[in-house]
This record gives sequence, C-alpha cells and structure tokens, in this order.
Amino acid sequence: MASRISTMKLLPLVLSSFVIVQIALAGDPDILSDFLVPNQNNVDGSFFTYTGMRVLVNQSTFPANFTILKASMVEFPALNGQSVSYAVLQYPASSLNPPHTHPRAAELLFLVDGSLEVGFIDTTNKLFTQSLQAGDMFIFPKGLVHYQYNADPNNPAIAISSFGSANAGTVSLPKTLFATNIDDTILAKSLKTDVSTIQALKAGLA
Repeated sequence: MASRISTMKLLPLVLSSFVIVQIALAGDPDILSDFLVPNQNNVDGSFFTYTGMRVLVNQSTFPANFTILKASMVEFPALNGQSVSYAVLQYPASSLNPPHTHPRAAELLFLVDGSLEVGFIDTTNKLFTQSLQAGDMFIFPKGLVHYQYNADPNNPAIAISSFGSANAGTVSLPKTLFATNIDDTILAKSLKTDVSTIQALKAGLA
C-alpha cells in the first residue's frame, strides 16, 4: 500500500548511510590529489554537498513503480575519485528490481523498511537467495547478476545501497538482451527458442 514516509522512517535511512559508506568496498583507481574538481580555485562547500535526496523528506506518497534515486558521480560530481556512490531504492508492493549487474563495484544493500527477496548468481551458476527483513544487510559481489523482489502484496519496502565505485554502472539483463539491436536469430539460437518468441519479448519491453 502507498504510505507516507515519516521522519521516523527517514532517521534509520540517514543513520545507516554513514555505516554503509564506511564499509563500502573501494574499487576506483587512487587519485593523486585530495579530490577532483574542474577548477579548484573556485570550489567551496557547495561542491561537496548533494541535495538530491531531499525529495524523500517531503514525499507524501510512495512511488507507484520501482524507483531508484542515485547519487553517483553523474549526479554528484564531487564523488569522482572517491570510490563510493549511493542509491535509495523504493519498492512498491509486489515490485521487482530485475536481474542486472554492476560491472565496476560490489553493492552493499541495507533494508530500511519492509521485506525483500534477494539473490545473486556466481560464476559457477549457483544461485544464492535470502529473505531480508528491516535492519538486514546483504552484499552483492562485484559484477555478478542479482535482483531484489518485494513479494509482499500489501506493503512497500525501502532500501539503501552503497557501491565501491563513484560510477558502478548498471547492466539490466532484460534491456540488454531484448531492448537493443541484437539480431533475433542470434537471441533465438542462444536461448534455444524461436524468433517469434524473441519478438514477443522485445515487444513487451518496448
């Protein structure tokens, strides 16, 4: 159900961010200066401040679809060279963050509210799954396919994730396979199906 995010719900969100940032696995190359800015002569404290998460404080209704609010070097340039980025993930009831990978970083997820079914697949094709409750943390190793699913039909979930890169990157498997220009015949042979099935899958993602 849609619900208002109260101040009490935001408090653990903020507090947990400090914990997650501290233990994120760094993966970006070291820099040879304190920080990276276009022009160090004009930098002040505002460069190191990101206000994009303020929308959560005054959010009166929960998003209708799965939503990610990111703070990577794209949104927050001060993160460039700092080997860390951050995201708030909002899962309406019965919503899914589809299988995907982050090629440049591990992901450390902290579940603030609700419940999630999560999993990842290692390079031997072994599936690791877990049911998470509020207060739990889960690590998705760097580059491995993983997902999160809010199986609760009535209640939303909120999680925050930290990444050991300022630009972890995201490769969505459904979009990569079926929303690009890979030839239908190649996909059909790879997935051992027919071209009409591939076209139906592409149409569903259009």
